[in-house]
Amino acid sequence: AVVSTQSTGAYTTRVGAGTFPTEQCNDIGNSMADIGHEYGVTTGRRRRCGWLDLMVLKYSNMVNGFTKLAITKLDILDTFKELKICTGYKLDGADLASFPADHSLLERIEPVYTTLKGWECSTVDCRSYNELPEQAKSYLKVIEDFVGVKICWVGVGQSRDSIIVI
Repeated sequence: AVVSTQSTGAYTTRVGAGTFPTEQCNDIGNSMADIGHEYGVTTGRRRRCGWLDLMVLKYSNMVNGFTKLAITKLDILDTFKELKICTGYKLDGADLASFPADHSLLERIEPVYTTLKGWECSTVDCRSYNELPEQAKSYLKVIEDFVGVKICWVGVGQSRDSIIVI
């Protein structure tokens, strides 16, 4: 069997223009950008930030067939009291079953969120899954269950030893 890994952040970022359903044009997005150092290395431009969009990740799995997930930057969410994960889309009030094939529809969709309690403590010193706060484990479980792919690695900091192997 072929094993392939998809790496994704614990929240979504985007560079440049274009549709971004979960973008947070508010203090939440600003906090993600500041805490996560989401600025271009060459240009210094701020990246657009928003809640993790599992509809996109599930679509990516359908197209690419990855078998393992690596979640980076979990520590960036350490200070949030409440976290949201996009687990669905609505178009003109109706639920969409999957990521829309027609890109023009993205401009009209409304994200449907699952809201979770934040962990409000540092994960930076965690070196095993068991050391993560229960709310962080719940966040990761929502991702695994929705996408249907096991999370094997979780990044909780910038150093090389900040990767938790699950």
